Amino acid sequence: MELSIIITSYKSPELLKVCIDSIKKNYSGSDYEIVVSDSETTEEISTMMREDYSEIKFLSSEINLWFGGEVRRGYKESTGDFILILNDDIIIKENSIEKLLEYMKNNQEVGVVGPQLLNFNDSIQTSCFRFMTPLTILYRRTPLGKLWFAKKYLEYYLMKDVDNNKIQEVDWILGSAMMTRRAIADVVGLIDKRFTYYFEDIDWCRNFWENGYKVIYYPIAKMYHYHRRSSAGKNIFKLLFFNKLSRIHIASAIKYFWKYRGKPLPKHN
Repeated sequence: MELSIIITSYKSPELLKVCIDSIKKNYSGSDYEIVVSDSETTEEISTMMREDYSEIKFLSSEINLWFGGEVRRGYKESTGDFILILNDDIIIKENSIEKLLEYMKNNQEVGVVGPQLLNFNDSIQTSCFRFMTPLTILYRRTPLGKLWFAKKYLEYYLMKDVDNNKIQEVDWILGSAMMTRRAIADVVGLIDKRFTYYFEDIDWCRNFWENGYKVIYYPIAKMYHYHRRSSAGKNIFKLLFFNKLSRIHIASAIKYFWKYRGKPLPKHN
């Protein structure tokens, strides 16, 4: 099979339906499969998948597998030579999958490629980044981020100094929508099990770079992204006491920086 589309899903039947329907409507390929990897599966989603999408491979779970666990499970149950990973809050635009697939086929040195993500008013979301440092976390989640030097630092992290309509090598792309090749992913390895929430995509992209494969931001392909956010941009001290997801997020950050302690960042153009 040419392509496997793995959709990671969590308690959002409406979003999942729109995502699936956008693929069926806007992807012209025939040699593909859709694998839905769902966490804490509800009866509503089970019924919808059974009655409306019986042809789709549906993987349910009573527990939350988080993004990395959903991707690993979906990957193992898929068969395609190319793998497109989507969150359930992605809406496919016409020809977007075809463009990603064509680019991967024509560029053997590319390990991961991601589309340009759009808000529903067609404004561009930031979906490619430079690698994080501990300062990135500090400035994003404390009042220090309001200082001029911190703002400049964060603008660099968010790649505000580059043209976001240009095809380019980037440190990492958002895991909400990314395509890879099975033969490469088998060499690089799947998403690290150590990361429960956040840093999975950063770490995975870094693994591709360290194994000699490029990570590419490809704005020729465009997709809509609802972009649910549960903790970003809030004060770290409040979050540590009141927000479970943010505590997990901070724990993932510690694991990430500990994993790469003393190692230089991968170099590329």
